[in-house]
Amino acid sequence: MSKINSLFNSELKTINFGAENFNNELLSQSVDSVQVEWRPPAGGNKVLLAALTKLDSEEITQANQKAIDLFMEAAPFLVDYQQAKDVIPGMTPYTILHAGPPITWQRMCGPMQGAVIGALILEGLAADQQQAEALAASGKIKFAPCHEHNAVGAMAGVISYSMVVQVFKNKTHGNYAYCPVPEGMGGKVMRYGAFGPEVIERLKWMRSEFREVMHLALSQSEGIDTKSLQFQALHMGDEGHNRNKAGTSLFLRALFPLLLKTGLPHERLQPVVDFINGNDGYFLSISMPSSKVCLDVAHGVEKSTMVTALARNGVDFGIRVSGLKDEWFTGPAQMVKALYFPGYGDDDANPDMGDSAITETAGIGGFALSGAPAIVQLVGGSAADGIEISKKMYEITLFENMNFSQPVLDFRGSPTGIDIRKVVETGILPIITTGSVHKKAGEGQIGAGITNPPIDCFEKALLRCAEVF
Repeated sequence: MSKINSLFNSELKTINFGAENFNNELLSQSVDSVQVEWRPPAGGNKVLLAALTKLDSEEITQANQKAIDLFMEAAPFLVDYQQAKDVIPGMTPYTILHAGPPITWQRMCGPMQGAVIGALILEGLAADQQQAEALAASGKIKFAPCHEHNAVGAMAGVISYSMVVQVFKNKTHGNYAYCPVPEGMGGKVMRYGAFGPEVIERLKWMRSEFREVMHLALSQSEGIDTKSLQFQALHMGDEGHNRNKAGTSLFLRALFPLLLKTGLPHERLQPVVDFINGNDGYFLSISMPSSKVCLDVAHGVEKSTMVTALARNGVDFGIRVSGLKDEWFTGPAQMVKALYFPGYGDDDANPDMGDSAITETAGIGGFALSGAPAIVQLVGGSAADGIEISKKMYEITLFENMNFSQPVLDFRGSPTGIDIRKVVETGILPIITTGSVHKKAGEGQIGAGITNPPIDCFEKALLRCAEVF
């Protein structure tokens, strides 16, 4: 009894778990109290808890380690610029690839439909918008995710038969990945759904003159080591998704000697250099397929719970999991928590879209915000917010990737290898840095911010793993 009396007669210091209002009441009475965020695993859902228990095995641990090893061994190189028809498996004149999980023409959002219209006009399959819409709705066009054809595409992510794509080779394992050449930072570009004459003319120049010059330049070497560029860019203020100024500069530095070795006249080289140099975000089209070609070798590892793709099409958000091979697990695409350009707001914005979250899947983008204070400011946060976001991502990942170290965190490896089990158990969702695009085709980017996948994707994937593993 004396000990109890002594306890209550002394100054109390408390730790409060659970409801925050109890902590607030203590603080209002000048009691020292620390609030601990706690929630029951999987939100207390018994079905999910049973699945988590079943998937807690040494066999799955070993499978995840195999996926990690394959990913880390990969050596991505940019090796060529070619037309999609000549390199992407399964391309036909009537094939249109798009960002995100599978979707039909009827369900596509405005920007993606606009990009499809532009692609059909570019290919000469339609003369105008009316003909393109009729053809797209006819059933003659085969729509498929870029991810199912070893490719990735930003925003609408549309790739058609004759478009120019960048070719990436994983020199360790021999697999390839492909990505469209970005048309520019904003304005009237196809990835935002624009399809006017100026858009088509630019794409024709890109697939002819630009492609020929870049093909000749890359043929002067064994390719450009893009993992090295990613590593350097992260140490120069990029996060590899929304901010790519350093990466674009590094890419130009690697490219200049190769362009000069072609022996081409100045009048052919200058437009190509100006085109890349005028697009601070060009490196995203390097960062995305570099991540894709590494993650693809980690895909298909039996009983691995590692996520190998996060992708959205403006309507649905989809994830792929290594051990579940080519199954998609989807939920609704989320709105971007954005800082908008003047004159725009939530009512103008489309739900999130694009394959660019492959960067977060590889451990950069939102997972590397600690080292990119400039982009954190752009999306309405602070440098401290970026550090806390990066730290949070360690709780849902399998390992720390020293290929992508974070200087601000004392060069700690970037949190990499999203584990569906950890996401469901903790309720912590991956952070994605992204642009916000107008819901009307062709209006373009209207802001930037952060978003998350819906938890539905991970819960569905977890239950499927418990069923088949």
